[in-house]
Amino acid sequence: MGIRTSWIGSEAHKRLFCDTFVSTHEPFEPDAIRWPDLSAESLARLKSLPIWNEAVRTETATALEVQTLGQREPDPVLAQAIALQGYEEGRHAALLRLLTRHYGIPVDPFPPPAPPRDAVWTFVSTGYGECLDSFFAFGMYALGKQSQYFPNEFTDIFDPILQEEARHILFVVNWAAYLRARTPLALRPVFDLRRAWTIAAQLAGHARQAVRFGAGQSQEGFTMASHTAFGDFSARAFLQLCLAENERRLGHYDPRLLRPALVAPLVRLALRALPFQSPAPQVDDADPRRVA
Repeated sequence: MGIRTSWIGSEAHKRLFCDTFVSTHEPFEPDAIRWPDLSAESLARLKSLPIWNEAVRTETATALEVQTLGQREPDPVLAQAIALQGYEEGRHAALLRLLTRHYGIPVDPFPPPAPPRDAVWTFVSTGYGECLDSFFAFGMYALGKQSQYFPNEFTDIFDPILQEEARHILFVVNWAAYLRARTPLALRPVFDLRRAWTIAAQLAGHARQAVRFGAGQSQEGFTMASHTAFGDFSARAFLQLCLAENERRLGHYDPRLLRPALVAPLVRLALRALPFQSPAPQVDDADPRRVA
């Protein structure tokens, strides 16, 4: 079923993407998680992943950014959904802090983030950055699960977190489209230019960080560069897995809602130029922990 352009920006559209987000929230407390004992080999693998400093710092800053917008949003329906997303981002940060503390993973100290001055456009930037990161994180999670890089009792903890990220990016692309539709016609070109600039900056930043990561100079951009930690897979196989996982995780939600439409088309275009090597890894779709 196609999405009617005239429907985007309507009250029904707003209600649908907000109600979908709120109704699919999964309650849990990070303090209640029972972290499994890991073998010496698995623990060494966990500590060697070059992600922890960047992950903890990013999730902490993102939580504050989203929470700030939730507090400033005047529309009560939007405010409820955005505040809930801020709570979930804070929960992600808490989970990472608990994980690193439990397994003795050092995290460099960093100053507390400051609230954003422009909460709306900070959320736009953060949201589209999550669209980029999540696409590759979905594939990395499936790759790690398939390769048994860590025991299932450990990796299963993060499946609901990845599904929350799918909800977050679904929300942000619909929220941004709603915001654009509500912008006066005379100002929409300015909105479009600013959004395009924000997306371009995210793409350039992620590409630059991935190059730096590959040279061993940075932890940033790890979701695009560290899939080789899970085994010897071709770039084609990894990107095909990312596409499949992206479609699976977003496929749970109402087809009337917009999906992120930037990374997947670029990846499909890139696949045309990549040589055929090993087939894409197969993932068991019968996962009882998936969000319906």
